Amino acid sequence: MLTGLWPLGWSVAVFLLATAVTVVCSIRLAGVGDTLADRTGWGEALFGAVLFGLVTSLSGIVMTAVSAAADQPGLAYSNAVGGIAAQTVALVVADAFLRRVNLEHAAASVPNMLFGCLLIALLGIAVMARFSPSVTFLGLHPASVVMVAFYLGGLRLVRSQGGPMWRAVPTGDTVADVPDEDGDGDDGGLARLRTSRLWTEFAAVAGLVMIGGWAVARAAEGIVEHTDLNAGFVGAVFMGLVNALPETVTSIAAVRRGAVTLAIAAIVGGNCLDALNLVVGDVAYRGGSLLHAATRDELFLTSGAMVMTSVLLGGLLVRQRRGWLRIGFDGVLLVALYASIVVVLAF
Repeated sequence: MLTGLWPLGWSVAVFLLATAVTVVCSIRLAGVGDTLADRTGWGEALFGAVLFGLVTSLSGIVMTAVSAAADQPGLAYSNAVGGIAAQTVALVVADAFLRRVNLEHAAASVPNMLFGCLLIALLGIAVMARFSPSVTFLGLHPASVVMVAFYLGGLRLVRSQGGPMWRAVPTGDTVADVPDEDGDGDDGGLARLRTSRLWTEFAAVAGLVMIGGWAVARAAEGIVEHTDLNAGFVGAVFMGLVNALPETVTSIAAVRRGAVTLAIAAIVGGNCLDALNLVVGDVAYRGGSLLHAATRDELFLTSGAMVMTSVLLGGLLVRQRRGWLRIGFDGVLLVALYASIVVVLAF
């Protein structure tokens, strides 16, 4: 049952159960992550983009690895990039929970915009690799190494940036990332827990998210085999949406806690790590390089994710207090872009 192809009924049931577990874990993760961001002194932007983003991306990492190892390159690639597209539009959902002002206005920061630039660079390298010579070393494309180097270099840049030449001008609606040192916020008692207990819970949630990712990947294989749906569509839409659930739920929970910088950092940082899922898939895929296995659908999806990230960066720069339909021009465009991507992939 663990290694064989699952029946369609089992596949759908496990898919839904794993999705529910992911949602429950993600709600708790927002509170633990916000508290740890204050305890460690990293701040919401860096903590959210790195550790928070890592844990929320674990399900997607496992999905990509399992699918690639099972000789399903379409599922592996489209899951990684589809998760990025779905997670980016998830910011619109989180924005709806911040009633008085647009989320991009309240949480604009240099680290969040640098992570957005890093994401575009990582996706661009993946596209370049697809059209580069078919060269691999130990089954790994050189671009995979370059992507990891770019990510580590980007982290160092964000961590070490001092006084930037550009700053988000504080307004009456800006929510500053100020640690809750007194522990009197609405944290459900988290401030009273020892730091070691918080790290243990953080790791436990990460383990559950990983198991959920494995279950979703196995269920997706069954859905592809027993239906007429193509792997690219299942990976980009079904797996991509589940891949995006941890970031979506934690971002909504973070907004409700007032940790708006963490909300955006979790999305953008998680997206950068999802781009590195392509490297994980490249390692696990034994049929050559996963980057060269990308079809027209996967390249279209990658390009769409890059455009969506550019729109998000535009929203962070413009910083509308109120815009179209109370979510800003960027929110409307993100929804329209994602809907267009899904329609094109479906037909």
